[in-house]
Amino acid sequence: QPCTQTAQAYDYPSTTPLLRFLDTRGLAEADYDATADIAACQDRSHALLVVMKADDPEQSAVLHALRQIKASGKIEHLLVVHTGIFLLANLAQRQQAISHNQQQVEAVMGTALTFASVDFASENPQTTGVTALQQLLVQMLPILAHIKHDQFHADQEANSFACLEKEVLWYAGAAAASDALPAVGLAAVPAVQGKMLHSLANQYGIEWNNHLLTEFMAALGTGFGVQYLSRLGIRELAKLIPVYGQTVGTATAVALSFASTYGIGRVACKYFYHKRKGETVSTAELQAVYETALNRMAKESKP
Repeated sequence: QPCTQTAQAYDYPSTTPLLRFLDTRGLAEADYDATADIAACQDRSHALLVVMKADDPEQSAVLHALRQIKASGKIEHLLVVHTGIFLLANLAQRQQAISHNQQQVEAVMGTALTFASVDFASENPQTTGVTALQQLLVQMLPILAHIKHDQFHADQEANSFACLEKEVLWYAGAAAASDALPAVGLAAVPAVQGKMLHSLANQYGIEWNNHLLTEFMAALGTGFGVQYLSRLGIRELAKLIPVYGQTVGTATAVALSFASTYGIGRVACKYFYHKRKGETVSTAELQAVYETALNRMAKESKP
């Protein structure tokens, strides 16, 4: 049975994709004709990766497909990727095998081609050629540089928050504790959250003031403030209901105060991180960060 039953398209990133990869069945599989898949890609493809196992000199199926693609005249960027290079332990044999397959491809295309030699089974990207492959891909498709840049900052922002998460959790706990008594949380919780925002802003080297608060709330969207106040007011009213408010209402208020404070701290860190760099973050992205953090903590602190 073939590993890939039918051709599948994969978007990257999955949301607002910038690239689309087509995974077809193996070119050498019985009863598989790649003509239809090649034709489907001709008018919407910008680059071709020719992936060949270094220890396999029989590449007739790949070369046949290449002739079809060359005849279309649609592909301008091509990169040959020789994989599994460490399957050939002898360095001389490895270089000879790579050279042989490379020459086969260049003979079909009629020109010298850029290539990369990699082994994805090894863990070190420097010695296995993965880093070099990434650099070649960025040169071939500059948009990949933007993807790598965004991913780098996403990782850096997450690492930055990880260093401050204990502080955010402390404030979340303080807000939850202050929300245990009826009516007290209505004033105490926002006060604790305000102190947290002041502290976090200082951690990012940003002066916290009323202007920044207004700017932060505006970035979260007009609906956020209304939703926040509604949640706060409803849970405070619930605590005033006899019997119910002393048990379920209070427990729910404590859990929600903890979760909402954590969520505000999380989204504030993301906002401050990008503000320090002079970058803007969309309202939708900030709200998604807040909701994700809120829901995660709400589940963990559910009474």
